[in-house]
Amino acid sequence: MQNPTNKTGRLIAAVLVIVGLAAVLYNVVADNMPKGEVRKIADYTPWTPETVEIAETIPIQNGGRIKPLSTYAGFTMLGFHGARSMEIEGKDGAIIKLKPMAWMLDALFRPQLSIQQPTFRVDNSAALEAIGVKPRGKRDRYSYADLEAGREKLLELAKSYEATDAKKREPVQNQIVDLALNLRSYESLLGYFGFARFGVTLVGSSSGATPDQRADISAVMRTSPQIRQQIQETRGQGKALEPRIQGLLEQVLDAANFSKFGLFILPPADAKNLTWQSAGNAIMDVMSAATDESELAIADIKLMESAARAIGKDEATFRGELTVLRDTLAKRAEERGEYKHIVQEAGYYQKNWFLYAMIFFLVGTLSALAMWGLGGTGLGTLLAWTTLIPTLLGLGYCITAITTRCIIMERPPIGNLYDTTIFIATAVTLISLLVELMTRRRFALGIAPILGVLLVILGRRFELGDAKDHMDPLVAVLNSNFWLTIHVITITLGYSAGLLSAFLSCAYLLLRGLRLDGGDKELRRALTRAVYGMLCLTLFLALIGTVLGGIWANYSWGRFWGWDPKENGALLIVLWTLAILHARLGGFIKEWGLHFAAVFTAIVVTFSWWGVNFLGVGLHNYGFTAGKDTLDYFYAFILLILAFGVIAMLLDKNEKARSSIG
Repeated sequence: MQNPTNKTGRLIAAVLVIVGLAAVLYNVVADNMPKGEVRKIADYTPWTPETVEIAETIPIQNGGRIKPLSTYAGFTMLGFHGARSMEIEGKDGAIIKLKPMAWMLDALFRPQLSIQQPTFRVDNSAALEAIGVKPRGKRDRYSYADLEAGREKLLELAKSYEATDAKKREPVQNQIVDLALNLRSYESLLGYFGFARFGVTLVGSSSGATPDQRADISAVMRTSPQIRQQIQETRGQGKALEPRIQGLLEQVLDAANFSKFGLFILPPADAKNLTWQSAGNAIMDVMSAATDESELAIADIKLMESAARAIGKDEATFRGELTVLRDTLAKRAEERGEYKHIVQEAGYYQKNWFLYAMIFFLVGTLSALAMWGLGGTGLGTLLAWTTLIPTLLGLGYCITAITTRCIIMERPPIGNLYDTTIFIATAVTLISLLVELMTRRRFALGIAPILGVLLVILGRRFELGDAKDHMDPLVAVLNSNFWLTIHVITITLGYSAGLLSAFLSCAYLLLRGLRLDGGDKELRRALTRAVYGMLCLTLFLALIGTVLGGIWANYSWGRFWGWDPKENGALLIVLWTLAILHARLGGFIKEWGLHFAAVFTAIVVTFSWWGVNFLGVGLHNYGFTAGKDTLDYFYAFILLILAFGVIAMLLDKNEKARSSIG
């Protein structure tokens, strides 16, 4: 029969973990789903899957690389909306879930519907009050139509705040600046195909009661040599330009300016020219004779006009024109060698590998809690398998996703903070399962899915907060596949081993404090050996990684060591693990002391890995990011575990002292 204290301890541990996971999941859900009613757009008709699929594989140049339009749509929507989907109510009250590509198609080709969609996430309602827009609540999502009345005031305030450093602004000021930036970027999408929809008005072309005729921009581009000749002749005679020609040029300029930014969708025919063009740039280059590819540019603009105007007919016609445009651009990109991963990348984001990995890890976590609760019973053995299987599936999804990313990026798996998060989630899960294979005591098996789900959630939250495409090319100093492989992977594996040693020791403190081990000294020794081994692995990887980093720094920056915060963090891991191992070998710390020190390793590792980025200095600071509160909460959690462990140790020693006296 199990000890009642042991049963109570197991129940307390299970409740604590469930409450902790519930808090994390609630935080994620609450952060992604601000309050507010589903927006009703009575005449909204969803795009067919066939149309969306064609649009997804249109190639564009963005962020220094060629990517599918679907990737650009996903991160643009994430930056504006704070999520990659939104719900609206369409015809007959049907609830429609808009994904990024459908949302982008609306913005580009159906702006009258797009401006009614709740595109903009506003977390600080005071920003809306400052521009004269009535807020719905403290945090909600708003459409362009909702914000239009306060647009001028918003842009005026944002311009005045932009001169102040972002770190010195008040929260409401940062919200206003961010909202203005998003609004301007959104307007560039709304107006991008304006030239194609409306063309230009030929002033003075009317006859009798008929209105002035309209002409396509592509037709005006074709007559650009004659227009330029007429301008030169007029100027040569010292005369003013004819009003109708002046008006025509102003219309063309306005149309080009609206489509100058946003989508760099037109690949040059010349393979030596690495810069793709927007529609606006192509129009102006032809009008000003700044290109040798006039015929190609005119043909491209004509295709875009045909696609935009097909919207007024039916979706099948539009899809046909969009297919012609996609195929034309894709063929040219393929000839330039820039289309090979477009379809694969579009598929990568559709499959959502890490979401499914998170679900499997969560199932494994719940099974692990039940497994620990039932101890060594037959049902507990069965639950060990139901923990292992979803954990392996989650690990498989992570490995598949990371491998796919490597193929698309054509570089090793780690190059930025997001990469490190998903890589550590994968590595720490794999190492945990290897520890379980060697120990067969189920503690590492239970920890594997817990760490997996927490780190995948951290990765998703970072992606949401950063709202940037993390497959984009690296900064120049990191652009070395050789050093990314041998240095960055090594040091990141060191982070993984250090975090695992810390959480194994957390498990030890909980086992002892809540009497979950039932006095099983073999289990305690197995945990201690596992922690000691992980600390040795951490030291080995951190030391090798730090030395390799110094060699890379000498190669790139001309110095081996410069006391950069990231370098100091790596050195801190080495010194801390050295101190622990020497103290253990010298007998200065026993079993309890080893685990206290190992738990604190979590703070050392996370500061080196994540915390130094908030210092905003150093050559390794490749971007300041939000999320400092999450880091502070993690530090507080580790300190609470240490405090709990100290109390547990004192109670254990007190109990032993009483037993010896008795």
